Amino acid sequence: MELTDDETTGIDPTVPPSGEGCVECLADGGWWVHLRRCAACGHIGCCDSSPSRHATAHARSAGHPVLTSFEPGEDWFWNLETQKFHRGPALCEPTSRPASQPSPGPAGKVPPDWRSQLH
Repeated sequence: MELTDDETTGIDPTVPPSGEGCVECLADGGWWVHLRRCAACGHIGCCDSSPSRHATAHARSAGHPVLTSFEPGEDWFWNLETQKFHRGPALCEPTSRPASQPSPGPAGKVPPDWRSQLH
C-alpha cells in the first residue's frame, strides 16, 4: 500500500538517521529489541517490545506519526495515527542498523533474561 499525500506529510527522505542505535537507550545505558526511525527527523528509537519504547514516545511528543523500521531487510512504514503499515519513499542511507550491531542490542547491554522483559 502506498502512502497518501496526507500520510506522507512531514516525511523528509533527505534527513539521515540520528545514529546506529536508540538515542535514549545509548545515553542512559538501556537496551532494545528492534530499532525504529522517525520518517520526519531521523530519530532512532527502540520499538514497542523494548522496555522503554522510545520510538513511539518520540513520535507522539514530536508530532511525527510515521515511523519506519531501522532493521536490515525491512522497508515498511507505520503510521501511528492510522495504525496501518505502508510503503513509503526511499530514505537516505543508512536505512538500517549496522549488521554488526546485534538485535537485541546494543552488544554487552542486553540482560540474560531479556525475553521476560518484553512488552
